[in-house]
Amino acid sequence: MSLPQTEITYDTPADVERRFAGLLRLYGPQTLECLGAAHVAVVGIGGVGSWAAEALARNAVGALTLVDLDHIAESNVNRQVHALTQTLGESKVLAMSERILAINPQCRISTIDDFLTPENVELCLPAGLSAVIDCTDQMAAKVAMVLHAKACNTPLIVCGGAGGKTDSLALRTGDLVEATHDALLARLRNVLRRSHGYPRAVDSQGQMRKRVAKLGVRVLWVDQPTILPAAWQQNDPLQGLSCAGYGSSVNVTASMGFAAANLVVQQLLAHYPKN
Repeated sequence: MSLPQTEITYDTPADVERRFAGLLRLYGPQTLECLGAAHVAVVGIGGVGSWAAEALARNAVGALTLVDLDHIAESNVNRQVHALTQTLGESKVLAMSERILAINPQCRISTIDDFLTPENVELCLPAGLSAVIDCTDQMAAKVAMVLHAKACNTPLIVCGGAGGKTDSLALRTGDLVEATHDALLARLRNVLRRSHGYPRAVDSQGQMRKRVAKLGVRVLWVDQPTILPAAWQQNDPLQGLSCAGYGSSVNVTASMGFAAANLVVQQLLAHYPKN
């Protein structure tokens, strides 16, 4: 099995140290060496993932793998960084790769024009990745990434839902067991417990445990009740989950993407050997 994958490079010279001097002043002299040696995959290049990829590029991460099969639509413009009038209809991974190379021409980019599935997860996320950011909204993909990352000991950040949220200051990070007000992460938690042997919240007698074991899955979520579209609240038979998504704002999608990228950058710098 093979995937439609493209490696993209850009030969225009650039003074990388000058472009990213702010990082050196902030994190120290080894920053560019550390981040330049990293290879991070972003899965799902949409409202959250496009901003995560943008932030990684502007943090001088040396290699990025972008995974998505979608194309840019006009409805993406309010929340996705690559969605512009001139990019409508383009592949999301290719539009994002062009933007990244305009930021850092030395970044090594691999694009996978496909959705991640349990069947292709090993091809999308090969061994040796420095980190993975999951920005998908498909449960099968999320479960596959959690299991694959655990098996390969790859650092993984799982993003919850950004739709139906307005308060970017309510963004939280922690173990999956701690996430609240997020139906996507609640379902992921249930699937991992029910089907993959992750610790349950109740004991063998069905009693709630006093201390619920952590699941070892780092997640991001917005600790705010989800705002439903008016048509859902009115039980409009012409609208529903399948055809009318949650409302969304770049204020939240970008904040979540930036936060995910920041967690990765902090982790990379914390584990880089210091002379």
